[in-house]
Amino acid sequence: LVTVYTPNAQNHDENKRPKRLDYRTQEWDVDFLAHCQALELQKPVIFCGDLNVAHQEIDLTNPTSNKKNAGFTVEERARFDAILEAGFVDSFRQLYPDATERYSWWSYRAGARSRNIGWRLDYFCVSATLSSQIQDAQILDHVEGSDHCPVALILR
Repeated sequence: LVTVYTPNAQNHDENKRPKRLDYRTQEWDVDFLAHCQALELQKPVIFCGDLNVAHQEIDLTNPTSNKKNAGFTVEERARFDAILEAGFVDSFRQLYPDATERYSWWSYRAGARSRNIGWRLDYFCVSATLSSQIQDAQILDHVEGSDHCPVALILR
C-alpha cells in the first residue's frame, strides 16, 4: 500500500502555464510510476491519495474553463493515462464509469462545497491483477473538516 500526495503543478507563470507543470509531468509522475512498477514486481500494488489531477471531464464541474489550469492540463491527464496503460486501475471509475458530480475536493471560495462545485483529485488505484477484487470504491463527501474528503476502497 502506497500513500501519495502528488505535487500540485501550481498557478500560472508569465507564460500562462502552471509553474511546476514540467517538474510534475516529466519528473514526479515518471518517477512515481517507475516506483509503483518496481514494487509490483514483488506483489500487487494499491496506491491512494491526492493525485492532484482530474482525469476525465466528468471528474470536475467546469472542464472547459479549467483546461489550462493545474490539475486538468493535457499533460497531467496524459500522465494519468500512462499509469492506467501501465496496468493500474482507477477503482472508482471501474465501478462507476459514468458517475458525475462525484468530487473529493472543493475550493474554500464562494461556497463551492455546498454547491458541489468540485474536482475528483483523490484516488485508490490498484494493480490490474487486483481489479476483480474491488467490491466498492467510495467518495465520502459527507465527511467534512478539510477541502478534501476521504475516499475508501473495499476489496473482497
